[in-house]
Amino acid sequence: MTPSVSPLAQAVVLARKDLSVDRRTGEVFGVVAPFGAVALFLVPLGVGAETALLTAVGPALFWLIVLLFGVLVTMRGGAVDSPAHRALLHLSGVTPRVRLAGRAIGNTALLLAFQLVIAPVAIVLYAPDLGGWPWLLPMLVLVAAGLGTLGAFADLVSEGLAGRTTLGPLLVTPITVPLLLGAVGVIDATRYERPAWPWLVLVLAVDLAIALSAAWCVRHLEDQT
Repeated sequence: MTPSVSPLAQAVVLARKDLSVDRRTGEVFGVVAPFGAVALFLVPLGVGAETALLTAVGPALFWLIVLLFGVLVTMRGGAVDSPAHRALLHLSGVTPRVRLAGRAIGNTALLLAFQLVIAPVAIVLYAPDLGGWPWLLPMLVLVAAGLGTLGAFADLVSEGLAGRTTLGPLLVTPITVPLLLGAVGVIDATRYERPAWPWLVLVLAVDLAIALSAAWCVRHLEDQT
């Protein structure tokens, strides 16, 4: 009798598959990350080399680039999932919830790496105040988790649709506004010596709401399959 595989183990295997595919294609680090770095570089060309202005707007621009280009990172996985591959997963007993969890884990790992790649570029170009950097470390994880789950859910519900490349970003981008506000709020709080933990709690609550809502909505996909 073949032992059953737990849903968590299935999700981890799917996440490793997504990471392996991206490592072979090089889409995130060979295409998206360089364009994100270029976007950070273009802003000083537009506003000038005024150090005070760049220092003030740099952190917000970093998070804006993370969220906008992060949508591209999270939506790239569904493009390689063929109907035959999805049918094979269904026959293997992999539920949509497990697929959602696996894609979210993979997205979170890629987004964390994406942030770590472009963060040095932002530091060099904008010279931000890094006095409260310990608060930024958990924020990097929370933003990656929230955006990764959002992208995984949008990818799952839009698969098979002709306009999925347009529908996905339209679903994800508006909901990332609380993540952007929380990330920028932490930076402002540390700059003006105010408590930063409320912003972390806000983003954590948003992440939990996203995860619970996605898990509840994807149940209808399970009923359809």
